[in-house]
Amino acid sequence: MAYYTKMGSLPKKRHVQFRRPDGGLYSEELFGTEGFVGPTSTMYHIHPPTQVTGWKPLYGTKPEYVETEVMRMRHLVSTRLSPEGDFVTGRKVILGNSDVEMALCQPSAQMGYHFKNGQGDECIFVHFGSGTLRSFMGTLRFGPKDYVMVPKGIIYTVTWDERPDDGRDDEAFGGHTKADMPYGKFVLFETANGSHILPPPRYLSKQTAQFLEHAPYCERDLVLPFADDEHPLYTDERGSFEVRIKARNTVHSYDYDYHPCDIVGWDGCYYPYIFNIDDFAPIVGKLHMPPPIHQTFEGHNFVICSFCPRLLDFHPEAIPVPYNHSNLDSDEVLYYVEGNYKARRGIESGSISLHPQGIPHGPHPGTVEKSLGAKVTNELAVMCDTFRPLFPTKLALELDDPKYPESWRAEGSAAVSNGQAGPMTPKPTGVNTWE
Repeated sequence: MAYYTKMGSLPKKRHVQFRRPDGGLYSEELFGTEGFVGPTSTMYHIHPPTQVTGWKPLYGTKPEYVETEVMRMRHLVSTRLSPEGDFVTGRKVILGNSDVEMALCQPSAQMGYHFKNGQGDECIFVHFGSGTLRSFMGTLRFGPKDYVMVPKGIIYTVTWDERPDDGRDDEAFGGHTKADMPYGKFVLFETANGSHILPPPRYLSKQTAQFLEHAPYCERDLVLPFADDEHPLYTDERGSFEVRIKARNTVHSYDYDYHPCDIVGWDGCYYPYIFNIDDFAPIVGKLHMPPPIHQTFEGHNFVICSFCPRLLDFHPEAIPVPYNHSNLDSDEVLYYVEGNYKARRGIESGSISLHPQGIPHGPHPGTVEKSLGAKVTNELAVMCDTFRPLFPTKLALELDDPKYPESWRAEGSAAVSNGQAGPMTPKPTGVNTWE
């Protein structure tokens, strides 16, 4: 991450003797990136972290992409997804390339093991549900609209909060019943090129890595791991503990004869954390601002943006919806969270749109006139722009609305789908400023 922090017990200096209560030495581990010149943390284990046994491959994770030569706009209706798997096994890649993979997860079971992604960073956007992520660097409590940032190599396990059976909380889950969504739903962006997901460099001081005044969020908005009596930092327990490790497009099972969360202290700039999208402070302007103002994170060859409720452009003749534009160098994916979707035909909460590079897109017919004079927008969406083409998987085709590319035709010139069979409502209303 962008700034230094520490937890637990630490010796005064790095790389010196640090002894356990029984007189033995704690095992120091440098948790580093980019060949010792990137962000690092230094950890102190009760047991040597090298002592593992019983490794075996479990299953492959390499996505199979289809229609790699087809270029068209797509609308994926993720509400068609059925609950499956746990926080890890339930992840289903829908779009990706050699830089980043985008997956959906709507789990039906709890994890019974720990997990380490040794292949890429994870940016998890929680749409519905809440729970506890316990890592070997401390505990994080997550809930709706949280970005849960889990850097490469962190060992963790997740326990979802149980939903009551009385149905009174269906609104908090988008109207889904407990059978449809027993724990929650999240979107995952995972690096596939070895890069790390970090705040944009232009938000940070080159001298100190401090968030600058123009940044739309800062250190105070980040939720760091914690430890307390109910959630201790470490566990000194012997036994048999499964840790599943993803590497080389395969998940492997390793056996630890000690609890993997055995770190008594750590310090550094590399750790998991949470940022809630409601804490993003949108940048507004006199005239319509371009998508980079919404940027929240970035990896190599892709960025992640947050479109949040905000005041609209205040020039007296401003057009608050985006101008038509071509993504000449990037593909654009939007995950619609909540807000007013009526100005974009067929879109609903949980919709995913893909607008590939080179094809102009912009407001639907009727949207521009409808937007004039609007002062605010209540949209909430997460966007990923990539600088290489994104390809769909077979699951994406199952969720695809084939009529979406026709939705920019003038009113009445073509039938438009809303993810169901049959025509759309004939006239759009409301204000929507998604790019």
